[in-house]
Amino acid sequence: MELVGNLLGYVTMVVVGIVPIVNPFSTAPAFIAMTSHVTGDERRQTATLACAYMSGLLLVFLLLGTMIMQFFGISLQSLRIAGGLVIAYMGFRMLFPPEVHASAPTTSSNRDPRSLAFTPLALPMLAGPGSISVVLGMAAKVSEQELLAHKLAGYSVVAVGILLSSFICWLVLWSSGAVVRFLGKNGIDATTKLMGFLLICIGMEFVLSGAEMG
Repeated sequence: MELVGNLLGYVTMVVVGIVPIVNPFSTAPAFIAMTSHVTGDERRQTATLACAYMSGLLLVFLLLGTMIMQFFGISLQSLRIAGGLVIAYMGFRMLFPPEVHASAPTTSSNRDPRSLAFTPLALPMLAGPGSISVVLGMAAKVSEQELLAHKLAGYSVVAVGILLSSFICWLVLWSSGAVVRFLGKNGIDATTKLMGFLLICIGMEFVLSGAEMG
């Protein structure tokens, strides 16, 4: 029971590290706008594809993250600091968003909604630089384990966390219409700011842990 509790705790930490960065609640209004001209079944299919692409992208970076770091000569210390700065920057932008001049898109309404699943929904809205940085940092930490069994367990825990995060995003996008109506503009703004503050805290933790390694 203690082992199961520890595994659940680690998976929860992975989910908490990814979901605030992905922030599906802030993606929901854009998703609704891009799929406003299609049926409910097509919207749900697009949400499913987008979250499947998100899972695939993050799993690729989880499994090949160490190889990528070695190929480019990136140290774990610099990765954690750089990733922390990117995450904190995204958090500041969410907490203090720049002024955006709204302009209605003229071409997206004619596109097949399924073609939006990979770009821009999966990349960069869901699996963006922040979430990729977090997964790379987790992959680097797992690779530090000396025993193969510990490495396999670490990769499995992070993979389960990625899949659960994608499932949460799928639930939000699948029910995006109800979520947007329930939260309203003020609720979405408040949720985004809360997520932004959590991202700043996570980013600073990455920077401090990277600095301590030096």
